[in-house]
Amino acid sequence: MENPNPEQQPAPATPQKDQKNSGIIEKIQELGQTNVPDMDQSNIHCMTVVGQIEGHMQLPPQNKTTKYEHIIPQLVAIEQNPKIEGLLLILNTVGGDVEAGLAISEMIASMSKPSVTLVLGGGHSIGVPIAVAANYSFIAETATMTIHPVRLTGLVIGVSQTFEYLDKMQERVISFVTRNSSISEEKFKELMLSKGNLTRDIGTNVVGTDAVEYGLINEVGGIGQSLKKLNELIDQNKQNVEGEMVQ
Repeated sequence: MENPNPEQQPAPATPQKDQKNSGIIEKIQELGQTNVPDMDQSNIHCMTVVGQIEGHMQLPPQNKTTKYEHIIPQLVAIEQNPKIEGLLLILNTVGGDVEAGLAISEMIASMSKPSVTLVLGGGHSIGVPIAVAANYSFIAETATMTIHPVRLTGLVIGVSQTFEYLDKMQERVISFVTRNSSISEEKFKELMLSKGNLTRDIGTNVVGTDAVEYGLINEVGGIGQSLKKLNELIDQNKQNVEGEMVQ
């Protein structure tokens, strides 16, 4: 039977092709790419530490920053999520707030799940403790790490207590780095206080192969080697858990 009211007929369903096209256009507008790989089924979480590590003071909006209040809850979620079996941390940072950087470093070092760091471009200043915090670390051959003493910005009171405060904060950084890497305390302090290596500053700019030679980073490599090592650590962790359950 024909519908007596053709105007009330339901509108044809929107073709799926149009929905796909509109989705692709949105991705191009938002991300600058046509397709995004589906990571829902991955057992590895990839986290990036880029730009400047922001602490208690908010940096100007034009600065590319990594905020510790964003990173720390993610690390807690990774630790709790049974579907995530490993963490890949990629660094390209100039450093930043010392306490925020140490907080992130301690969180990574205390995780029960396997973790691997990869330094691309740079892992400078307080990025050094973050780079060595994981179970295994890689650095690109062209990447660099700047090691220098702890500095203060803003108003500085010229008294002996200020120097003692800086010295204690610096010892915390040295202690963490030497505890989580193969570099000796003497060598790290030598690199930190070296003169003539940096323009108008003291410290050392360490290139990829030198960072491995000093024992600061485990190996020179890229994304392929990092993922391969992380999968190996995940397999080892599973075997250890199964062994404990059998016992």
